[in-house]
Amino acid sequence: METARDAQWVQDAVRLYQEPLTLYAVRLTGCVERGRDAVQETFVRLCEAQRDEIESHLKEWLFHVCRSRALDLKRKESRMIALAEPDCRASEAAAEPSAAAERNEVRALLSKHLEALPASQQEVIRLKFQHGLSYKEIATVTGLTVSNVGFTMHTGITALRALMRDKTH
Repeated sequence: METARDAQWVQDAVRLYQEPLTLYAVRLTGCVERGRDAVQETFVRLCEAQRDEIESHLKEWLFHVCRSRALDLKRKESRMIALAEPDCRASEAAAEPSAAAERNEVRALLSKHLEALPASQQEVIRLKFQHGLSYKEIATVTGLTVSNVGFTMHTGITALRALMRDKTH
């Protein structure tokens, strides 16, 4: 980053995307600390990137880089036995949705059922509904085709509806 204009652009990106990226990364890694590390490294990469090459698709780029970094950290963690590693389960509560959403019984039930879905379905549903990405943006982030994103989304939502119907009737 060379100019004050570029520095402001990075600051704006951090302000807009730090929270949704952190939620996404924590969900992927299963750990607040690793999720935060992935997001921090994502913004470091943004500072090193050429603005004109990514500005037109910044949101997808950030989620893609964050996803790659989070999955790398998760893989690294599974290969290591770290005695001094932070207890991620203890800090997981900090990554949950707001207290108001937690009090909402339907959302809590939906969240519980979402966890029962395969990881690929969880990811596309979260990217769509929690982070507002389009199918095309989700395809860019995950490396799936747009039609595969649609199929995975449809399958996941159908399964969620069935689970919700079974629990409410």
